[in-house]
Amino acid sequence: MRERPGLDRNLDSSTFLDFYYLKEEMVEFCRKYGLPVSGGKMEIAERIAHFLDTGGVLPVSGKKKRVTSLLEITEDSRIEADFVCSERHRLFFKEHIGKSFSFHVGFQKWLKSNTGKTYKEAIDAYYQILEEKKTGAAKIDRQFEYNTYIRDFFADNKGSSLEQAIRCWKYKKQLPGHNRYEREDLVALE
Repeated sequence: MRERPGLDRNLDSSTFLDFYYLKEEMVEFCRKYGLPVSGGKMEIAERIAHFLDTGGVLPVSGKKKRVTSLLEITEDSRIEADFVCSERHRLFFKEHIGKSFSFHVGFQKWLKSNTGKTYKEAIDAYYQILEEKKTGAAKIDRQFEYNTYIRDFFADNKGSSLEQAIRCWKYKKQLPGHNRYEREDLVALE
């Protein structure tokens, strides 16, 4: 088994991308080498990989969030471009969905990719997304590899403890390649 190398300037991008690094580790690396630290884990990883290959600095994506131009949000209102999860939106959805409403990742993504649809359609989508989460049909994005791994571990190992799942996760992230759960990862429990 090849051990996970420390994150430093001597790595090449393919080695870096083969292993799992915490966002905190990547942010520390960026600060050390003068790279921007803003953005999500995937954006930071792309920036580091580019830096390791070229020594150059990728610019930060220039997306600016706009404040909603809607004075009043109704079910017939259209979802605005560059949607921002504001307090006004939260109040609207809590009024129509209930106090348990939250801007979970799946719903945020739906809102941001469905500009022009109505808020009534958004409410329907919220319930559909919740249903998909219950059945396990919801896809977890790559930046949430840990969550995906733990979910898949428990699906394959009913009755196991979270401590066992975490031991297998720690073993897996030290290996090169993908970080998806595989039955062979149970070797970490021996």
